[in-house]
Amino acid sequence: MKIILTDIEGTTSSISFVKEVLFPYARRELPNFIRAHANDPKVRHWLDQVQLELGSEFFNDEHLIETLLNWIDSDRKHTALKALQGMIWVAGYKDGDYTAHIYQDAAEMLKIWHADGRRIFIYSSGSVPAQKLLFAHTSAGDLTPLLSGYFDTEMGGKRDAESYKRIAETIGTEPGNIIFLSDIVEELDAANASGLKTALLDRLEDYPEPRLDEATHGHHRVESFRDISI
Repeated sequence: MKIILTDIEGTTSSISFVKEVLFPYARRELPNFIRAHANDPKVRHWLDQVQLELGSEFFNDEHLIETLLNWIDSDRKHTALKALQGMIWVAGYKDGDYTAHIYQDAAEMLKIWHADGRRIFIYSSGSVPAQKLLFAHTSAGDLTPLLSGYFDTEMGGKRDAESYKRIAETIGTEPGNIIFLSDIVEELDAANASGLKTALLDRLEDYPEPRLDEATHGHHRVESFRDISI
């Protein structure tokens, strides 16, 4: 296997960073961001997608803001929300309001795999721009030169086997040449069903109760990127 496809939250980076830093920041800043940038074509495009989802021509931007806040509160994985959150996070990173967490073993192995000629891709429910921002501003520095590409929910849901087939086709390789790394067994089930190899990240920091035996769904369980055999 020459190609690594990895999740972010709970895999390369702590769940707490996303839930305790990024999400609260986006929720706090979203209303004023929408009001200030609603006429920007890039922002309007995603607001129109939200409008389409609601199916009513009578909603105004304040209703859209309320909807987006509700989606954040319910952890809704909607592409429009992820794109708008990514735009908001740009300012946070650039202003130095926070630095993206990445596990030391993940940063170390990404560098080693890249040096060994492995191609590394990201697949996360967060938008591609948000992914790029995160890896450009990590606690280990700018890691984007190590990455060959990024995928988000525009490829499909992460628990849908067809999504992984599309990713393999986009990369231009057979599914069996890819190993997918994630902390979510249902995502790994979908990847495995489409022919990818898999590894379950079971980090003590994110999962105090280890997932063992049947809880792994048969996926190779590791506690660190250093334990992954490529």
